[in-house]
Amino acid sequence: MKHAISTSNAPAAIGPYSQAIQAGNLVFVSGQLGIDPASGNFVSGGVSEQTEQAFQNLKAVLAAAGLTPDNVVKTTVFLSDMSDFAAMNAIYSAHFSAPYPARSAVAVKTLPKNALVEIEAIASHD
Repeated sequence: MKHAISTSNAPAAIGPYSQAIQAGNLVFVSGQLGIDPASGNFVSGGVSEQTEQAFQNLKAVLAAAGLTPDNVVKTTVFLSDMSDFAAMNAIYSAHFSAPYPARSAVAVKTLPKNALVEIEAIASHD
C-alpha cells in the first residue's frame, strides 16, 4: 500500500506526481528544486543558494512524513553543470552526518524550469 505525502512548506508538484510517496517503511521524495515555496520562484543567487533551498524543501517534505535527514538512505543529485559539483557538495555536506546516505550525482542537459540543481531522496522509517 502506498500513500502520498505533501506539505505547503515545499513547492507544490507541477505535474502528475507527488511530493513524496510512502510505501511500507520507505519514503520516496521527488526531486526538489531551489524554489521558494512562498513565492514560487527560484531563490536569488547561484547553485549554492539553489542547493540550500532544495535542502529546505527536502527537509519540509521529510518532516511531513515524520522524518529528518538522518533517515535518508539514498540521494540523487542532478546538476545542470558538473563544474558546480564542489559548490553543491559544500552545501550538501552540511545537511548530513555520518553514516552518510548513498549518493549519485550526475550532470544533465536541462532541469525543470532551467534549475541549476535538483535533489531527490529515499528515506526509511527504520
